[in-house]
Amino acid sequence: MRGMASAGHILSVSYTPVYSVILGRRGRFSQNCICRTRSQRLCTYFQKHNQHTLPVRQHLSPLFSVAPMMDWTDNHYRTLARLISKHAWLYTEMVAAETIVHQTENLDRFLAYRPEQHPIVLQIGGNKLDRLARATELASPYGYDEINLNCGCPSSKVAGHGCFGVSLMLEPKLVAEAMSVIAANCDVPVSVKCRIGVDDHDSYNELCDFISEVSSKSPTKHFIIHSRKALLNGISPADNRKIPPLKYEFYYALLRDFPDLMFTINGGIKSIDEVNAARREGAHGVMVGRAAYNTPWHALGLVDTAVYGAPQSGLTRRQVLEQYQAYGDSVLGKQGNSRPNIRDIVKPTLGLFHSAPGNGLWKRKADEAFRRCTTVKSFFEETLDAIPDWVLDETLEETPSSTVETFANSKIDVGDVKFSWEMPSK
Repeated sequence: MRGMASAGHILSVSYTPVYSVILGRRGRFSQNCICRTRSQRLCTYFQKHNQHTLPVRQHLSPLFSVAPMMDWTDNHYRTLARLISKHAWLYTEMVAAETIVHQTENLDRFLAYRPEQHPIVLQIGGNKLDRLARATELASPYGYDEINLNCGCPSSKVAGHGCFGVSLMLEPKLVAEAMSVIAANCDVPVSVKCRIGVDDHDSYNELCDFISEVSSKSPTKHFIIHSRKALLNGISPADNRKIPPLKYEFYYALLRDFPDLMFTINGGIKSIDEVNAARREGAHGVMVGRAAYNTPWHALGLVDTAVYGAPQSGLTRRQVLEQYQAYGDSVLGKQGNSRPNIRDIVKPTLGLFHSAPGNGLWKRKADEAFRRCTTVKSFFEETLDAIPDWVLDETLEETPSSTVETFANSKIDVGDVKFSWEMPSK
């Protein structure tokens, strides 16, 4: 890689071969869990429930998380994301419970990850209680920090024909039972990721009924709310992220009406300014999806400082790529059948220079280099001369607070209805 050796100090990251994480939970963040005024309960909840093994692994609370995205948030992307942000919570792609149960001889392919990826959440999909229980049991030794059930995917392959994903929102009793069996087979917190409704079942009262049923009849106390409903009339998952309107007011009404639960807001949030705007209005946590993948440098680079209040690291894109290259060449072809290949490994980096000088030329050179490069190092050496040195070596500095008002009018009564509900006594 051009000029890599001259790039200052390198952050300490170990690059051992991918293996099952069946280790003691070494505490990277063993002290000083940062609690913000509006996030105190969330921080305390996660602190309490992460004290399940010794030595204790504690993390900063999930004020910011990267959404689970099929074919995107794989091991390669999560490795890159962790190099840029040390504190963001990372989610796996959804893994079907059926897949886990039927791949017991090949679990590492679906469940293994690098220890540097903590804090990390496994998202499971499914609707059969025995399969969910067994899948969780098999996944538990891998040491995930939370198990999440997918109740939000609108893909016809997942939600169609009464299957799982967002269709589960129509069966809250089943979801409560599913969360109970998941919790019974692991020793970490459990959560649900859902939409605000499905087709014509899109009233605020119906959403409250779902939250109430699941939270009162299972150990689930954390919900990630994608603030759009899902349409199951044949439109694509991409259209389901654009056509149904965002209704952030549903999310903020849940904060008001379920004060003993924790809610993370998701949907349409693309920048750190918007993340902090949502939190200023009271959001416990914020989840970002495609922006965190398509523009990782800008979407993740300020998370630690602007969201978690950590000191600036002085990290540069050159340093990120040095470390990512070492990782990439250590896993290249290790899964057999030439996978992962150069394209698999480099794919998450293609947004690293978004809107920067040289980005277009770099991508054109990348298309050619994919055909002939045999190592990640040679790929970067052949292509990065398209990027000016100052771009490779610039650091991200925290931007001043903006006046984003995306969420300012979201704390209104939803249909003049205030849902009345209390946490049942134990």
